[in-house]
Amino acid sequence: MTRVLIVPGLFGSAEGHWQRYWLQDHSDVRLVEQDDWDFPNLGSWMEKLEAALEEAGEAYVVAHSLGCVLTARLAGRQAARRVKGALLVAPCDIPVTETLHAGHLSFGTMPTDALPFPSMTIGSLNDIYMSLDRLGMFGRLWNSDVRNIGLAGHINIASGYGRWASGYRFLDMLKARSRHRRPLGISAAIAASI
Repeated sequence: MTRVLIVPGLFGSAEGHWQRYWLQDHSDVRLVEQDDWDFPNLGSWMEKLEAALEEAGEAYVVAHSLGCVLTARLAGRQAARRVKGALLVAPCDIPVTETLHAGHLSFGTMPTDALPFPSMTIGSLNDIYMSLDRLGMFGRLWNSDVRNIGLAGHINIASGYGRWASGYRFLDMLKARSRHRRPLGISAAIAASI
């Protein structure tokens, strides 16, 4: 069975966050643990994510907030070949997050490369960490299927999202989509003739 890796954002996902419930709900789900949740550094966070993917062999990634940005940074890296698909929930916008949490981030700029694995980006109408316009823009850049779930805030505890069992349906949709993707390395010419 393919493992699911939970990738939290800034400050981690506290008890009561849907990511913590998902860890409890399924035996194949693992947390990508970081050494410092409060002062994220892109380099050290990426090392942890890549090590978790290496250990898993292949995995689905379920990321929240800054974890989505980290996951999007996999584009162009060897570890991306181990990602079966990524569910990117409430990605944060780096400039906004740097303003809201000054002095906490060392994460560079927003990633803009297309993701080499299937992905679904879930956002809302009133997320203070990323406007709907920016959500759509990054969804297009990442070649991700964007879903707007309405007035859901940052899809976290403060927004009323505890277990978020309905989120499993998005993960199931992503898994179904990834089962139909072509293997990596197939050329455009060959793909066009299939």
